[in-house]
This record gives sequence, structure tokens and C-alpha cells, in this order.
Amino acid sequence: MYANKFIHVGEIFVGVRPTEINTILGSCVAVCLYDNVENIGAMNHYLVPLWNENGLQSPKYGNISIPKMIDNMVNIGCKIHNIEAKIFGGANVIEVKQEEMMIGKKNIIIAKEVLREYNIKITAHDVGGSKGRRIMMRSDTGKIFLKYTQG
Repeated sequence: MYANKFIHVGEIFVGVRPTEINTILGSCVAVCLYDNVENIGAMNHYLVPLWNENGLQSPKYGNISIPKMIDNMVNIGCKIHNIEAKIFGGANVIEVKQEEMMIGKKNIIIAKEVLREYNIKITAHDVGGSKGRRIMMRSDTGKIFLKYTQG
């Protein structure tokens, strides 16, 4: 029997016990991490790619959220070399033509950059496009279930 956890923007959740972690994404991105030795999964949900050093560091920023999630996993006994990643979201849900306005695309880029810095392999992704996504991750298996939202 699985516990159930819905995560909102700016949240990180590490499923030490078997948990179905859920979220809904538009231009936001969720990085799902899974340690295949400890059988522990984690998910974040961030809104914008970079903290600009104004205000508090918050997990609503990708460059804060992803390292914090990795640290949380390491602190409970996971090893970085056992962790794999899956990336979801980053849709262009509002019709935007200017490249600099495409938050979803920037959110995807920051996820890939941070994971590369940590040498964490991306084993799956479903990113970009124009539709939102509802995802659910089983924390004990790393298995992801995805549904597109009506756009």
C-alpha cells in the first residue's frame, strides 16, 4: 500500500517509504531522482530556472531545488553514483514567440546542466511541447506514470 503525496510549486519530496508522488506541470519542471540500490525516489517541482540572488533561496528555483533534493537524498544514505534522473514538464503552455520569454525551455536547460554537474544520468524525459502534464512517481521503484492535460 502506497502513501500519497502531492507536491506543489517549490516543494521537494523524498519518498523513504513507498509513496506515490504526484504533481501537475505546465512550464514548470519536475526532476525525478531514483537511487536503484536504496530504492528511494524523490521529486521536485520548480517554477523558474535561476535564483537571481534577490530574496531568499527557494526551491521554486531550479538551480536551488535540484542540488537541495540531491543533498537530501545523500543525507539519508543514497550515493550519487546510484542515482538516475527523469525530467518532465517545461511546456510552452502560453503562446510565446520570443525565445527569452520561454520559461519552460529555460527550466529544461537548467535541469540538464545541474544533473550534468553532479554526473547524474538522465534515463528518460518528456519535456517541452505545448501541453501540461500530470505525473506520478512510485518512490520505491522509480516508475513514472504520465498523462497529458488538455491544453
